Amino acid sequence: MHDIKFIRDNPTAFDEGMARRGLSAMSSSILALDEARRGLIHAAETAQAEANKAAKEIGAAKAAGDEATFERLRAEVAEKKSAIARLQDEAKEKDAELHTLLLGIPNIPYDDVPEGADEDDNVEIRRVGSPRNFAFQPVEHYEIPAVRDQLDFEAGARLSGSRFVVIKGAAARLHRALAQFMIDTHVEDHDLTETQTPVLVREEMMVGTGQLPKFGEDSYQTTNGWWLIPTAEVTLTNLVHGQTVEEAALPMRMAAHTLCFRSEAGSAGRDTSGMLRQHQFEKVEMVTICTPETSGDEHGRMTRCAEAILEKLGLPYRTVVLCTGDMGAGMKKTHDIEVWLPGQNTYREISSVSVAGDYQARRMNARYKPAGGGKPEFVHTLNGSGLAVGRALIAVLENGQEEDGSVTLPEVLHPYLRGKTRISAAGELV
Repeated sequence: MHDIKFIRDNPTAFDEGMARRGLSAMSSSILALDEARRGLIHAAETAQAEANKAAKEIGAAKAAGDEATFERLRAEVAEKKSAIARLQDEAKEKDAELHTLLLGIPNIPYDDVPEGADEDDNVEIRRVGSPRNFAFQPVEHYEIPAVRDQLDFEAGARLSGSRFVVIKGAAARLHRALAQFMIDTHVEDHDLTETQTPVLVREEMMVGTGQLPKFGEDSYQTTNGWWLIPTAEVTLTNLVHGQTVEEAALPMRMAAHTLCFRSEAGSAGRDTSGMLRQHQFEKVEMVTICTPETSGDEHGRMTRCAEAILEKLGLPYRTVVLCTGDMGAGMKKTHDIEVWLPGQNTYREISSVSVAGDYQARRMNARYKPAGGGKPEFVHTLNGSGLAVGRALIAVLENGQEEDGSVTLPEVLHPYLRGKTRISAAGELV
């Protein structure tokens, strides 16, 4: 959420930031609403001062036996109280209107974020690893003989509908091994704190990280008002919701392996084959809470944490910085990491690593006490996938597929599979 004081003091800069998002100037309408709200507050305060003055004069009139003045002042105070209540109610309405308006406005991108309309305007930062040269035509993950019968989309559809899958046998064990490897690596090599969180949250938590009020259709809500998390970004980031932490406690670097739920309302008709886009999936999420001065370095650090997983798995990838038109509404800068999928003959996103600045912190009222003293300041928040487990499974299967229908597995996963190195064409771990 934006600081209304910043908009008051920097309307041109604010409008320029929105223009980079492809939005028209809006500072004038925001400031008009703010001015109306402040005018009502001032009018209520003025009326209250006048009522207080008249109240004092009532006692003097009563003591002097001036009944006419006493009655006039009493009526005046009653009228002022009625006006004050009305003005305060109107001010509250304007305040709520302004708050809702500010909640729906996207973040201002950093200056070094490239301008563009969509994913075609994203800028590649680096490319690591070379796609394998296959002596045969590679297929997509759900067509590989080793796991074709273990990725049961028909059973998923019978149980829950489209975009669900039942994973069985060696594929299920590989999926579990990937999640365990990711969380172990982040905890042991990257010094992230492993954290277990709920997958059901209160509505204000979804507001805090920006999924609500604007993007509610992308998530699921239960009949009693809880929301299913689309990612552990929601729970991990909101651990500082309403809190003021000591600067010495920062940075807070966390990782969680959770189920995630997305309605994919904005993705109808996309990636309907296979596991790439599911309503329920697993992800290892990373979140960092830090000071404003360190958030840039933390963004680079978190990106490297995600890239390291792919490098250990031996998977080719590229990292891009998203342009203004492709970036999430709540973020100031995002790196997308895209893994090579030979079955599709292209790179596909497997992680987004983003810095939100103080945008989420203002929504959550999350602050820190500076070590040198002074008033509390808003923290900066960052989040990133480390990685999406199902997409990592796809990448491992497709990049490791062999001509005989088997799959060769990354060496780093062998200890998690009791020394097994392959999935045979018959679907057995061997």
